[in-house]
Amino acid sequence: MRTVEGPTDRVVVVGAGLAGLSAALHLAGRSREVIVVEREAVPGGRAGQADPAGYRLDTGPTVLTMPDIVESVFAAAGARSADYLQLAPVEPAYRAHFAGGRWLEVHTDAARMEAEIRRFAGADQADGYRRLRRWLTRLYRAEMDRFIAANFDSPLSMVTPALARLIALGGFGRWDRAVARYIPDPELRRVFTFQSLYAGVAPSRARAAYAVIAYMDTVGGVFFPRGGMRALPEALAAAATEAGVRFRYGTTVTALERTGSRITGVRTDDGDRISCDAVILTTELHEAYRLIARTPRRPVPLTSAPSAVIVHLGCAPTTGIAHHNLLFGAAWEESFHDIIVRGQVMRDPSLLVTRPSATVPSTAPPGRDLLYVLAPVPNLERGRIDWDRAGTSYAEQLLEVAQERLGSVFGDVEILRVDTPADWARRGMLAGSPFALAHTFAQTGPFRPANMIRGVDNAVLAGGSTVPGVGIPPVLISGRLAADRISGLQPVRPRRIGAAFATSRIDRQL
Repeated sequence: MRTVEGPTDRVVVVGAGLAGLSAALHLAGRSREVIVVEREAVPGGRAGQADPAGYRLDTGPTVLTMPDIVESVFAAAGARSADYLQLAPVEPAYRAHFAGGRWLEVHTDAARMEAEIRRFAGADQADGYRRLRRWLTRLYRAEMDRFIAANFDSPLSMVTPALARLIALGGFGRWDRAVARYIPDPELRRVFTFQSLYAGVAPSRARAAYAVIAYMDTVGGVFFPRGGMRALPEALAAAATEAGVRFRYGTTVTALERTGSRITGVRTDDGDRISCDAVILTTELHEAYRLIARTPRRPVPLTSAPSAVIVHLGCAPTTGIAHHNLLFGAAWEESFHDIIVRGQVMRDPSLLVTRPSATVPSTAPPGRDLLYVLAPVPNLERGRIDWDRAGTSYAEQLLEVAQERLGSVFGDVEILRVDTPADWARRGMLAGSPFALAHTFAQTGPFRPANMIRGVDNAVLAGGSTVPGVGIPPVLISGRLAADRISGLQPVRPRRIGAAFATSRIDRQL
């Protein structure tokens, strides 16, 4: 594995999103001095927050899986996640509603899920679920350590016995077909394939290897932090501070100083200069390349994932609405064609409705509920929609669809915020997509933009646009992979030092 050569004692991490926080904790545990520079006033990056009218909004991801990966990030700096963060299991993980009126609760527990599928679709489908669960588990075990959580220097580095096992499991076939071998019922199958939306590819075209996302959801379980999703980056930042990491919020990196092939310093918008031995860039990919003054050399242009419209709303207390609700339209396959090929909104929308106040009531004021309605839409490269004009009316349409599908009327509704592709673009996200790059074959594994850049010896990338990809677990892993590029694979025993001492030490060198 290629690593940064020369001294790496002092590392600047650009961005306090989940990838940057993960990298900082891993490096602090390996006795590096770490300074994190973040343009916002709080940590989180895409896992953002807002507080309108007494509500506590999560403006980024709302689904959290794989708490063991979260725990590993804290442990990298000698900390325990339980000392900083409380995670509540979401049960059921999802409630799926189908256009014909059928509904299904998704449970992590195998016996409960088997019973629910038997009720929904009969004994044969329940038997298929047991076999599917075993396949998903084998797939996850085959992929996690050797593909998802590994650095690759070239496609040839994938050619190992582990690749043969992945091929034998059908990992390079189509996701939808792989699940159909176990689950013939087309509606039930959606519960184990809708996750392809996270990867930015239709289930009929996505590689079966990405079914590990379904494992994370339906086998690993879904969780929600006490305090909302913002509690995750806040907890990671607190643990990093305790480990000696220095944070500079409200500060934007404007330039990188370079001597030969090495970055020697970071310039900020307040005129300061921070010297460094290495730098980790967690910015949007195009911004990282701008700072480094490099142009990516790829034979095929990068493809952004589809975008989303998210309606944040407050309402009178609701009943019968789970924490996460999947509202499937009848035209499921056509929806992907609308978004990805035609570049238009779904004619028969499929939605995710999240009710965080179902698990953590404090996310809404007393006597109120907080809901998010998410609809996948084309990104700005694929679609030509004037979202500044159409956003509000489309949000109102989505609310009507959500109420009809849920069989519930939202009383005393106040729309708190609407996020559209135009808003994501204004925040610097390529093609107005909060889901970064699509996981097409040409943008998967060693074919995804690498986390080291040719011609720059000590700059490393992290985040959703580089390896391993999009989603909270992969982004946390990307921070560890970036740290591995700097320190090598052998971590140094975590060093527990007082935050005051660590801060004063770094202060003297800033």
